[in-house]
Amino acid sequence: MTGALTDLRGLRATIVGAAREGTALARFLAQCGARVTLSDAKPREALGATVAALEGCGVQLALGTPCPDLEGADVLFISPGVPRTAPVVVDARQRGIPISSEPRLFTQMVGAPVVAITGSSGKTTTTALTGEMLAQDGRTVWVGGNIGAPLIERLLGNERPTVVVMELSSFQLEVFAPDYQAPTVEEQRSAASRAIDTMGWSPHVAAVTNITPNHLDRHASMAEYAEAKATIVAFQRPGDWAVLNADDATSGSLVARSAAEVLWFSLSGAVPQGAYLDGDRLMLRYAGSGRLLCTADAVQLRGRHNLANVLTAACCAMAAGADLEAIRAAAMRFSGVPHRLEVVRTWRGVTYVNDSIATSPERAVAALRSFSEPVILLAGGRDKHLPWEAWAEVTLETARAVVAFGEAAPLIAGVLREAMAQRRAEGAIALHVEETLERAVERAAALACPGDVVLLSPGGTSFDAFRDFEARGERFRELVTSWSEGA
Repeated sequence: MTGALTDLRGLRATIVGAAREGTALARFLAQCGARVTLSDAKPREALGATVAALEGCGVQLALGTPCPDLEGADVLFISPGVPRTAPVVVDARQRGIPISSEPRLFTQMVGAPVVAITGSSGKTTTTALTGEMLAQDGRTVWVGGNIGAPLIERLLGNERPTVVVMELSSFQLEVFAPDYQAPTVEEQRSAASRAIDTMGWSPHVAAVTNITPNHLDRHASMAEYAEAKATIVAFQRPGDWAVLNADDATSGSLVARSAAEVLWFSLSGAVPQGAYLDGDRLMLRYAGSGRLLCTADAVQLRGRHNLANVLTAACCAMAAGADLEAIRAAAMRFSGVPHRLEVVRTWRGVTYVNDSIATSPERAVAALRSFSEPVILLAGGRDKHLPWEAWAEVTLETARAVVAFGEAAPLIAGVLREAMAQRRAEGAIALHVEETLERAVERAAALACPGDVVLLSPGGTSFDAFRDFEARGERFRELVTSWSEGA
């Protein structure tokens, strides 16, 4: 362990949320000598794996309660699923207890430059590709944050990164803003809690892929959601880098919020410095000189939106000092991330594609526009109080059939029927409604003809039936790969 970690000895830490992030943080803090209480609203019997993973770690469990007792706590660590309006967060603020999180503590402790990426869509692909570009450049890279395993426990080993690439969601970024903290003064904090940084923080390289309506079931308004995203650049300093989308007004407006040097990316034309699409060529421009990254057909990722992700990642890697050849090699080799336009198999001439990550209508639109083949779309899940009208228009233009499933199926079917009625084309596409993903996949397979694409790009979250979008995508993969050629 590094010397900085000894500052945590004796820290009385309460963690809310016993999922992967909370469990990893509990183990880490306990090994650093902190006195840890891990709380979760779920009862003990529903958290068997968590309880087993913490056995012998010296972590006290407070299960089955949404609001643990904070008496004597030096710090409250919250998981991304805990909103700022939660009673335990309100209680901590009233008591003057600092509030932190696993990624916030990690950035404080790691001692390496951080490249962080956020956005309404594209951030996971961009994060993974940026990591590949920097690894190709010979760096020791840790990639994590909102993807993969929590990074905090890696600090207990001997290896150290030369650079960290993190995906950060709006939920995670909220905790990086100082206004999230209790209105208290430094002198009122316990000695142990002063090891926890509560100042505003932004990374050395910050990228915002786009900011469009999302998570409005959690954030009170679009303005609140955008403000959470803005945290990623708001505390940058001269010498840092901000990577912003010249094609997205909200992302582009963040130039006024950052003291960093800006690299722009665009699919619409040249930028002063950064990366852009010129015809079929992906170009980089810095210090007045333009250089070819690669051609669009050399990129393995499907869809125009993925060209934007490549441009964003190239800017991030360039800002972190990577060589052009390393950036180019990774951009041309990278084949994508699971659950993001992932081709599962071709069966009886029909291609089955897993895009379970599409948890908003806008993401589903990007997926639909990636195919020239006839598409049978699987749409559903749980609605996030987002508009579906634009999705319906694109769906009518691009899909041959829609199978709606899950909690949002009646909403989706209603929006589609209204759009068809307005076009006076009630029979323009086939529309079916099924209760479950399993039934929806069966229906889509029955409808499909050779040359079709069956696309799982739901537009809603998975939480009506699955733990997360990954579990939903895995179930889709299981269903599709279970069919034998003779079936």
